[in-house]
Amino acid sequence: MTLGEKIAHLRIVNDISQEQLSKLLNVSRQSVSKWESDESLPQIDKVLELSELFKITTDELLNPNIVIHRGKKLPMSIGEDIKTKYFGTDGFRGEVNIVLTADHAYKIGRFLGWFYSNPKYTLQKPGYRARVVIGKDTRRSSYMLEYAVAAGLAASGADVDLLHVTTTPSVSYIVRQDCFDCGVMITASHNPFYDNGIKVINCNGEKLEDAVAVLIEAYLDGDLKKLEIEGNDLPFATKENIGCISDYSSGRNRYVGYLISLAKHSMKSLRIGLDTSNGASWMIAKNVFDALGAQTFVINNDPNGLNINLNAGSTHIENLCKFVKDNKLDLGFAFDGDCDRCIAVDENGHEVDGDKIMYLLACKLKAEGALEKSTLVTTIMSNSGLTKALKQIGVKNVQTKVGDRFVFERMQNDGYSLGGEQSGHVIIKKYATTGDGILTAVMVTEEILSKKEKLSKLVAPVHLLPQKMKNVRVTNKAAVVDDEMVQAKFKEVNEEIGDNGRALLRQSGTEPVVRIMVECPTVAECDAYIEKIYNVIKKRGYVCE
Repeated sequence: MTLGEKIAHLRIVNDISQEQLSKLLNVSRQSVSKWESDESLPQIDKVLELSELFKITTDELLNPNIVIHRGKKLPMSIGEDIKTKYFGTDGFRGEVNIVLTADHAYKIGRFLGWFYSNPKYTLQKPGYRARVVIGKDTRRSSYMLEYAVAAGLAASGADVDLLHVTTTPSVSYIVRQDCFDCGVMITASHNPFYDNGIKVINCNGEKLEDAVAVLIEAYLDGDLKKLEIEGNDLPFATKENIGCISDYSSGRNRYVGYLISLAKHSMKSLRIGLDTSNGASWMIAKNVFDALGAQTFVINNDPNGLNINLNAGSTHIENLCKFVKDNKLDLGFAFDGDCDRCIAVDENGHEVDGDKIMYLLACKLKAEGALEKSTLVTTIMSNSGLTKALKQIGVKNVQTKVGDRFVFERMQNDGYSLGGEQSGHVIIKKYATTGDGILTAVMVTEEILSKKEKLSKLVAPVHLLPQKMKNVRVTNKAAVVDDEMVQAKFKEVNEEIGDNGRALLRQSGTEPVVRIMVECPTVAECDAYIEKIYNVIKKRGYVCE
């Protein structure tokens, strides 16, 4: 976070105009404007005055690795000290009206409206009305949950702006750009239509801090003591303090304009296929590529509320592969339900997964001098072939546990600029704080045009090992991974594989499942090693028949 961004953020939070700040500091308004746009830096005496005015340290102002939050500094990571019940690494998700109900959505809205208007938790003055922006995907239940969250927010006195059907990264962008207190995205990402979820995005466009999620869960469970609330419920807003609910589709349009502005090349020479998964990107993706001059050919862009992700999108890439090949297109991009993922297809109709996309973007950023510390952040699921290809171009690969959230946290903490997952979440920190499928597609296309090469050639140095995974439903997933005999077999398999691949055994974060993953030179070897580990798990009595 730059000094200019911090000055602008603190000025807005404290309801001070540029004109007022210039008078307080005895400088011109133009000087303040240049500071905030990072065109110039304030002199050290003005930094000291800013520090005193906003009651923060000079280190917090000057250190780019310190992000100034609107509220208290709250821990982000799911770790030993914070355990969540409903909120996983990507929000509260489950089958609608079975796991996740309209009542849950209303209560989450009630909590967010109260929390972000509460001086105890924010830097706002008493009487402040929180501002929250909401987006949703195309599921039938998204409308029900959107209205329930909005009703809860307004009942607690917050003002609500509705983006309507839009992508998760667009909500993240608008929260940051327009200084909302938080954002809400109604989506279950790549899940089937009957599931849905509530993602909460903080004022910096990042995923919600776990410390806040724990307080939401306390409210959902009726534990008002944890919130230090007297009575049976959170206070309701009354009279003129009831929140307003307004249309904000203009915010979505500005996000489209932002994506278009990032491209430096005309795409008029390219025929591009898009698979929008009947999801949140069904209008936005085509609009962006049309505006950039591409000839676009779109499939799975007729949402009816029930067909989101149905044999479509990034989890069913075989459809776009065939479409690109049959129509002799130059390349294609497939997105998931909320468009925070992107999987590409080359001119031959071959899949280009997240690992290969990250390699291409690492090359791009390195050539531009923008790949911080010459390092790419991935998860443990990324293929060993990616690590080898990166080494050949002088790029290091650091890994996190599975989840784009953990990738972003590692990027934030250690100052890296690029990271992502094999599944297609790619985070380019210069432009976004979350995975953004359309942004990724634009950047991949930019590199193709810049290098004047086919996509297949740009990713050719990445030789991915065959990788197979088996999901095993078990009685106790923690006991499986801790079992001595299972661990012994797992170690034996890795020793047999040696430098030719690897085996992983990990617990699912949302299901009673353990995942056995093996990489080897051949698919047959992968299957054989998986069965060796599976047979021990079954023999030990953990497998649910």
